[in-house]
Amino acid sequence: MIHINKVVFSLGLLLCLAACTPERSSDDTSAIEPAVSQATAPAGDTESVSHYSAEQFFQTTSVFGSSINHDNTAVLVSSDATGVFNAYRYPLDGSSPEALTSSTTDTIYGVSWFPEDDRILYTADEGGNELNHLFVRETSGEVQDLTPGENLKALFFGWNADDKTFYVATNERDSKSFDIYAYTADGYSRHLLFQNDDSLSPEAVSRNGRWLALVKSNSNADADIYLVDLKADSATPVLITPHEGDVEFSAFTFSPDSTQLIYGSDEGAEFTGAWSYEIASAKSAPLYSADWDVSFVYYSDDANFRVVGTNEDAQTKLDILDRRTGKPVEIPQLPDGDLRGVNFTSDASGMVFYINSDTAPSNLYAYSFGDKAVRRLTDTLNPEIDEAHLVASEVVRFESFDGLEIPGLLYKPQQADARQKVPALIWIHGGPGGQSRKGYSAAQQHLVNQGYALFAVNNRGSSGYGKTFYHLDDKKHGEVDLQDIVYGKKYLQSLDWVDQDKIAVIGGSYGGYLTMAAMAFTDEFEVGINIFGVTNWERTLQSIPPWWESFKKALYDEMGDPATDSERHRRISPLFHAENIQKPVLVVQGANDPRVLQVESDEMVEAIRKNEVPVEYVLFPDEGHGFRKKANRISASEAYVSFLNEHLPTGNAAL
Repeated sequence: MIHINKVVFSLGLLLCLAACTPERSSDDTSAIEPAVSQATAPAGDTESVSHYSAEQFFQTTSVFGSSINHDNTAVLVSSDATGVFNAYRYPLDGSSPEALTSSTTDTIYGVSWFPEDDRILYTADEGGNELNHLFVRETSGEVQDLTPGENLKALFFGWNADDKTFYVATNERDSKSFDIYAYTADGYSRHLLFQNDDSLSPEAVSRNGRWLALVKSNSNADADIYLVDLKADSATPVLITPHEGDVEFSAFTFSPDSTQLIYGSDEGAEFTGAWSYEIASAKSAPLYSADWDVSFVYYSDDANFRVVGTNEDAQTKLDILDRRTGKPVEIPQLPDGDLRGVNFTSDASGMVFYINSDTAPSNLYAYSFGDKAVRRLTDTLNPEIDEAHLVASEVVRFESFDGLEIPGLLYKPQQADARQKVPALIWIHGGPGGQSRKGYSAAQQHLVNQGYALFAVNNRGSSGYGKTFYHLDDKKHGEVDLQDIVYGKKYLQSLDWVDQDKIAVIGGSYGGYLTMAAMAFTDEFEVGINIFGVTNWERTLQSIPPWWESFKKALYDEMGDPATDSERHRRISPLFHAENIQKPVLVVQGANDPRVLQVESDEMVEAIRKNEVPVEYVLFPDEGHGFRKKANRISASEAYVSFLNEHLPTGNAAL
């Protein structure tokens, strides 16, 4: 369940694709072109650089999910190997996977095995409308929608320790509020556990089914945790985080024995740390801290292991603790990259995890504690692509207009040097409040491979760099954060391998907004690529999905209330200043987007055309906020490069 903290809220990050996968990649298709070369190119040697097509980059398969079945023989994996995400059974012995679903239209994401058999739970929406339902697939292959109805959204909330009951949140009663239901594993009968009359944000249910943690967003800098005793005669939320001033509290999980709530807090600190709240005594104690935000904490079902994730300079670092010995779990002989999606077998004999890096998409591994053997279960990078030809990002920092240090991830094409300068793109993440992070992205690697430098700027207001940095753009959007983007351009111009006269801007969602703001309010960039970006804040803030009710107040604190700040919203909305746009723009949009409505892009394109300025429009009728189908991601990536080749050429015209 989304809650307001420094990780994400609001208009959604550039999905990979957003709410769907834990990595930034989405890759694949069927039309393959041969690689040009298999030699690693020295800088400046254009002839030795292999230029791959969009099809080749997106032939890479995206995989995620680490639920292990009841007999510890297989992992439930979501994969887009066919072009559309479906659920698969991946055997732990490394044998061939089995497709459990076969959708050719709507994306399907596996959620969980049943604890005592090989039934699965999965979630799916329709055409990217984000109205996900929860389904069960029987071992026979028969499928049942457990949350039928129109215009509702459902979320899985975990299993009871007895393995007989699971929990689901739906907004079927009130589109603004998620109520909690308990479902039986046998027969799927259900009963209401908690009616969420105050539109709080449900975060976690304890393993014994007694406790529910909810978060109330008081502002975009202040939130409280409430605890509900679901066994009490009156399931009333009780405040457990009284405090003074602005403090951001978030609920991570309950301890395996259900006696403690593990939560995040930035009280008295710049970064979020993990704390434990003992329910019986109502006492809190520090659990884990770092010089970065703690992003999550969770435990293995058998309580033997604890996993803590921290957001360290745009990378996720994991601390995996064996609670039986008090020592960290160490895995030998792993390739470079970040560990993700860690999960453990029920008999504590092993674990599964993913490894992901800038130059390698996520691959699933199994590790046996007994013989310390690591087995790789997937091979997701297209074999026609030589990983040595891909580019790893470098974390760099530059000074903005007021001296503030701004971080970013810089990708330098292998052929770039002072003799052969290359065009550059500033890539702007979604949000507001998102973060560009390390990890594989087929779209980004395609752009860099075609000879475009890419600088993913984490402008002020980005998460991951402390609460002071995070709030520096509050109600200053399109102003101070836009200046960070402009000064990111100035940094690029200081590099002797960048063509100073060929710098563009690209971004999705809130990044699409800043892209259009850059084109409307500055004359700094030669072209702009707007991917489902906000262009009319008046409309967007009045048409947010009803299920965002629990953090609407925080969103308004961030962006301004449309009832009182409409003048400012109009002033910073590119649509109302479209006459200023005098350079080429590409607009990409999903017709089913519930966050940034298609009409926003329609009107923006029409307004730019009145300027007799080149503008291209790519509309996907079967996508929402983020492109989940491979064919559409390929088409979008091809459109980016084709547009850039026409208006900001590198000298390499290949796609």
